[in-house]
Amino acid sequence: MADHLGRYEILETLGRGSMGIVYKARDPLIDRLVAIKAIDLKVLTDEERARYQARFHQEAKAAGRLNHPNLVTIYDLGEAGDTAYIAMELLDGHDLEQEKHLTMDEALNIAIQAAAGLHFAHENGVVHRDIKPSNIMLLKNRHVKVCDFGIARMASSLLHTRTGVILGSPLYMSPEQVQSTAIDRRSDVFSLGIVLYEMLTGQPPYSGNSAASVMYRIVNDVAPKPSSINPDIPEMLDNIVARCLEKNPAGRYQTAADLEHDLRLCRGMLLEAQTGVEHHRHYFLGDATAPAGKMGNWKTAAIMLLTAIVSIGLYELIRQFASD
Repeated sequence: MADHLGRYEILETLGRGSMGIVYKARDPLIDRLVAIKAIDLKVLTDEERARYQARFHQEAKAAGRLNHPNLVTIYDLGEAGDTAYIAMELLDGHDLEQEKHLTMDEALNIAIQAAAGLHFAHENGVVHRDIKPSNIMLLKNRHVKVCDFGIARMASSLLHTRTGVILGSPLYMSPEQVQSTAIDRRSDVFSLGIVLYEMLTGQPPYSGNSAASVMYRIVNDVAPKPSSINPDIPEMLDNIVARCLEKNPAGRYQTAADLEHDLRLCRGMLLEAQTGVEHHRHYFLGDATAPAGKMGNWKTAAIMLLTAIVSIGLYELIRQFASD
């Protein structure tokens, strides 16, 4: 392991993936700990490298402009010899892949936050292209951060001339990715729908003995309803998942914000059914991680106070007429 990458002091290796190595590092300029994703460029021809470098800078800069509570923050990008790197926020948590046996409410909370982050990115012209559990980080307070924005598109440039190479994780790919057709924000909605399905049921909607069989099912098969695996799942949530997993992008949620809206409403209604306290308006209007029932209680108190004031006013008015 190298001691430095650019100006960054490498402290330890955090992980390895198809796109390179992730390090924990220190930025000596401001004495800040960061995560660095390093990408090896030695495998590229001169033509591929020139094309990749242009895409790398374009995509990393776009991702670096994304400032949202549910997106990982990118600080810097650069090259050191045959290595391109991105320095980003170092997160204290673990990825969704390590979570097992989530409750329905936990799954909805995670999906709501991920959808909020995706919508912000999409509104700023960035499509993720590789939504999967390992790219969704959970911090200690259950706060969600979506990671690796722009990395998948950089990879598509890197693998542009490599025949027979499939980009992305087959279990979480959209039909458009499998068929190599145009990809937009609705592809991320499909992938998040698969992640939600897996959180709710403990298994992916499309599986097989090989990547090819999985991809065939993504394009051709209708996934079983989540409630057929977990009977506690309500029809409304079945319908939300089914809409995410529509084969034709035109039939899906057109924006991640539309998906977030329905997930919030569903979560609030489920909490209301469990507790008897009105939650759904809170989850429709407010923060999905805020204390349940807060908004409903505030509204109730305000209405009671207003009623009391009006009653006192009417009483005084009647009393004045009577005395006259």
